[in-house]
This record gives sequence, structure tokens and C-alpha cells, in this order.
Amino acid sequence: MSGTVSGRSRSAGVPGGLRGDATSFRKSTILFLNALAMKPIAMKDRIWARIETFGPGKAFMAKDFLDIASRGSIDVALAGFTSAGKIRRIRRGLYDLPIVNPELGGKLSPDIDEAARTIARRNRWTIVPDGPWAANLLGLSTQVPARIVYLSDGPSKKISLGRRSVQFKHARPQSLAGGDRKSALVVQALRHLGKRGVDDRALSVLKGSLSGSERKRLLKNTRLGVDWIYGVAKKLAEVHS
Repeated sequence: MSGTVSGRSRSAGVPGGLRGDATSFRKSTILFLNALAMKPIAMKDRIWARIETFGPGKAFMAKDFLDIASRGSIDVALAGFTSAGKIRRIRRGLYDLPIVNPELGGKLSPDIDEAARTIARRNRWTIVPDGPWAANLLGLSTQVPARIVYLSDGPSKKISLGRRSVQFKHARPQSLAGGDRKSALVVQALRHLGKRGVDDRALSVLKGSLSGSERKRLLKNTRLGVDWIYGVAKKLAEVHS
């Protein structure tokens, strides 16, 4: 009985406002610490969720996540994913989500064109695959050129990508003309083949490589260019119609 009275008397001796302030402070502190502990996990989860939306084979860079976290935090997260084998570091600041094919021995080599375009995006360059490489990318040639070259409005530069090296070659604006990326790719490939090299097989391959809207854009983008290339574009547009 006396213990109960003593407890009540001690409780009664503390002003109600102070008890409420202390409880509120403890709750706020707990919420703050919980949020602080959860923040890095949420950040890594958001970065990983975005990487998954890119899909296998897609190259990306740290700048693609600056709306999620600071550069330092992004670098730490990407280093962790790399160590865990979730992503692959192609070169400094450039990563991809590898395509895995067990029948071909596991992880496939990085997509050179994808990596090159990501580098161009990072540096704000406009690039177009040079003739032999453009023809290979479109399926007009099965031979991978010994030298992979991209025409660029940036500085001439050679960059290693995995086991291959890519040459970015500064070119005149006329060489980069062609409208959208796909049209420019086709124009470069056709220049490489030459007028006599565009046979029925080449037309068939281009037909399969270009959607209807892409053929229409190619026709529009080549209208004021080389006559025979415009003629090829007309044939492809007629096939679509």
C-alpha cells in the first residue's frame, strides 16, 4: 500500500507538461533514427529498381541516378552492385546489366554500340556509326570491322570498351546529317555499300530492320541528299505502302 502511495506521489511531483514533452521528444528521436537507418537502404533499392527497368544489355552511368542520391552515394551503391556481380563495370563510370546466355558460356560481352552511345550521351556528342560498322549493325554485313569507328561532333578520341576499342572520329556536320539516328545509320551503311551494292537482299534486310514510321522518316530525311540513296528510300517506302 505504501509502495503504491509513494509511486503516485513521485508521479504527481512531475508537471504534466514536462511528461508530455519528454514523451514527444522520445518519439521524435526514435522516428528520426529509424528514418536515418532506412535512408541508405531506400536509396540503393531505388537505384537498383531503375537499373532493372533498363533491362539486360543496357549501358548506364552514375549521372543516370543523380535525381536519387549524391554522386558519392551513387558510386558506393554501384561499386557494391559490381562486387556482388549484379552489374558489370565496362570502364570507369560506365556499367551495364550483362546479358546472360548459359549456352554461350554465361555473360555475353558488352554491347559496343550501346556503350558508345552512352559515352556520347555523357559527353553530349552526336555520333553516327561509320560505314562498315553501320552495315554490320543493320545486318547488311556479317563481318565485324577490325576498327569500330563513330563519326562525331566531339573531339577525336580512342576509348577501350572491354576487349574492343572504339574510335570516335571528329567529322564535318555534313557527315553527321541524316535526320534521326536510324536514318543516319542507314545512310552511312548505304554509302559503304555503294549504289551497286544495294541488291534485293540488302533491300530485304533493310525492310526487316526499319519500321513503317522509320521508312517514312528515312524518305523525308534523304529527300535533299544523294539521289541514289533517296531512290533506295523510295523503294523501301513503296514496300511499306
